[in-house]
Amino acid sequence: MSLLFRRASLASFGLAFGLSALSLSPLMAQQTAPAPADAAAPAAAPVDPNTVVATINGQPLTEADLVLAEGELSQQFAQLPAEQRRAAALSAAIEIRVMAAQAVTTGLDKDPDFQRRMAFLQQRALHGEMVEKGVVDKVTDAEVRARYDQEIANTPPTNEVHARHILVKTKEEAEAIIKQLDGGADFQKLANEHTSDPSGKTSGGDLGWFGPGQMVPEFDKAAFALEVGKYTEQPVQSQFGWHVIKLEDKRTKQPPAFDDVKDQAKQAVIRDKYFALVKSLRGGAKVEIPDANLKKAVETLESAK
Repeated sequence: MSLLFRRASLASFGLAFGLSALSLSPLMAQQTAPAPADAAAPAAAPVDPNTVVATINGQPLTEADLVLAEGELSQQFAQLPAEQRRAAALSAAIEIRVMAAQAVTTGLDKDPDFQRRMAFLQQRALHGEMVEKGVVDKVTDAEVRARYDQEIANTPPTNEVHARHILVKTKEEAEAIIKQLDGGADFQKLANEHTSDPSGKTSGGDLGWFGPGQMVPEFDKAAFALEVGKYTEQPVQSQFGWHVIKLEDKRTKQPPAFDDVKDQAKQAVIRDKYFALVKSLRGGAKVEIPDANLKKAVETLESAK
């Protein structure tokens, strides 16, 4: 792809899909990336979650406990081979158990700061469960498709163009190339010979299809002003150098296929349902913030969501 491109073509279509990092931060912060799958590893047979895999000081550690540990610690062990991750998770779970038992023996579980932290972690975990069970699990395929259709319907059609260019360092070089084109020279051949854009040296300067705003402004304006089959009669300057541009074709820009953006559409549905749930619950909650400045800051932040 040419160095002129500034955004991905899907993003430039203008769909409002996606979650902001702020909006669902309590949920997203709890989610850990799964360890990469090992394609060569055979599928393991189902194991009874109540199966005891270890006993620590007489207390059982079950298969369900180990699966939970593997999930919570997946990022920590992501670089390990698949056959080592289970053992590493079990070793870590044992370490956690014995250290936690010692902490209780020494009374660390009674520390006020620890108890506050535990209360917050419990609330955070319950928040995550509420989002998972009350929002994510209730999203239907029909809602995702409807959101995609809504976004497509709300996005006005735009044109996109197929262009080629020859990029050189000086205006004089560009003018010399235009003079050759005026004399009947082949654009693609000249591009292969003269362009300094690495992607165009073997493609005749081909940039493919692009929409408004995907190129630097000077290039964008000149390309969309051309008629099909024409090239710029004057060199076009940008931050990259001097361009000679030829317009190959124009067409109405096609929207992305549903399968290409269905995950983003689902996230948009989740976001809307999440905000609706929060609004409903906050509306029935009595919240008081004595500090006027802090209260105003919170209200400003929440109004922007």
